[in-house]
Amino acid sequence: MGNLNLTRRTMLRGAGVTLSLPWLEAMGPQLGWADDTKDSEAAPNRMALLYVPNGKNMVDWTPDEDGADFKLKSIMEPLASLKEKLLVITGLAADGARAHGDGGGDHARALASFLTGVHPKKTDGTDIRNGISVDQIAASQAGDRTRLPSLEVGTEHGAMAGNCDSGYSCVYSSTMAWRSATQPLPKEVNPKLVFERLFSSAPNDSRKKRDAQRKSVLDFVREDSKDLNGKLGAADIRKLDEYFTAVRDIEVRIDRAAQMPPVKTPDYPVPSGIPSSYKEHIKLMSDLIVLAFQADVTRVCTFVLANEGSNKSYPFINVSEGHHDLSHHGNKQEKKDKIRQINIFHTSQLAYLLTKLNSIQEGDGTLLDHSMVAYGSGNSDGNRHNHDNLPVLVAGSGCGTLQTGRHMRLDKETPISNLWLSLLNRMDVNVAKLGDSTGELPGLVG
Repeated sequence: MGNLNLTRRTMLRGAGVTLSLPWLEAMGPQLGWADDTKDSEAAPNRMALLYVPNGKNMVDWTPDEDGADFKLKSIMEPLASLKEKLLVITGLAADGARAHGDGGGDHARALASFLTGVHPKKTDGTDIRNGISVDQIAASQAGDRTRLPSLEVGTEHGAMAGNCDSGYSCVYSSTMAWRSATQPLPKEVNPKLVFERLFSSAPNDSRKKRDAQRKSVLDFVREDSKDLNGKLGAADIRKLDEYFTAVRDIEVRIDRAAQMPPVKTPDYPVPSGIPSSYKEHIKLMSDLIVLAFQADVTRVCTFVLANEGSNKSYPFINVSEGHHDLSHHGNKQEKKDKIRQINIFHTSQLAYLLTKLNSIQEGDGTLLDHSMVAYGSGNSDGNRHNHDNLPVLVAGSGCGTLQTGRHMRLDKETPISNLWLSLLNRMDVNVAKLGDSTGELPGLVG
């Protein structure tokens, strides 16, 4: 293959495009969990944090059995093929989401406190106050190892001001990532803009010119990639081709979405580039997360599948009523059945993301093996608005630092912030406290 000097930071460049490479055999061996800041080519550990609104129909979520012999309830059945990659956790609580004398606003507090462990200030003005979120702690200490410190995506726009939940600012119910107590990070919902952020180094004018030429980013790095191909082995050439195919496939789907008529919603006009299909929108964002991790553009990502309190309907699964309205089911079985259908749809989308991560070989494992994908909600039963026994799971073994394939039942009222501290530690990010945390979770490695 010749004498190559390839690292995870090697990039293909051309006319305002920067395309990071996936891990290739020519970059050297990968041997589990390690800090690659010292020119090591070990697999980096990634963290993705996914949020779904309005809680779950908990009887159809929580396994009856503890340990490795647990059975998946109906909501988690879409994850059956990935069961050995799952760590389902029961007993976590988000105390910051509770009222503490502030009355209503459980939805706003649920999302705002989920990653911060802090009770947000009740205000619909500009004097918002929350806490720094776990993803931004990771980004602040480990983000210098990648081109983007973190990536924040979603599928629903959210206002950054105004009253959206019983006197709480709209920013609380639509924003998951907080850089500081007063600095929320808005999520990007347009896949085209996410794609540009990942792969373009050109200013806006140059991007517009490239769009006008209708060229793929791959056209601009083609010569660079040809030079590289002549020096790689067959396995690396195949892996590079698969990566380029994935990049091009996303471009085509984004272009196709731009040609579709916008979705009519009462809340906001959907800009060009956002698919009219909610399912396709989620898949596009999931594919972009996979590419971002595969190319090591970032190692930290948050994904809000829908804003907290969302009243989105799901006619494509025969649920025409709004999600939030149904979550207040009053123990009526017909409504609970429809909530279960929505919950199953969301875990099906999680299964899509996890399957994609698990299909990509990286050194001694897969991209999923070298990731920690946490999925859950800051509400438990949406009808009760309770914030204990939250529906939470973690997929991926975090480079061998998590023992998966089991249901772990913790003491009641264990702060969810303890889980976030534990994940930070597995990214070599050590902090003494996060929000209401009381220490790391025991037993994560068996």
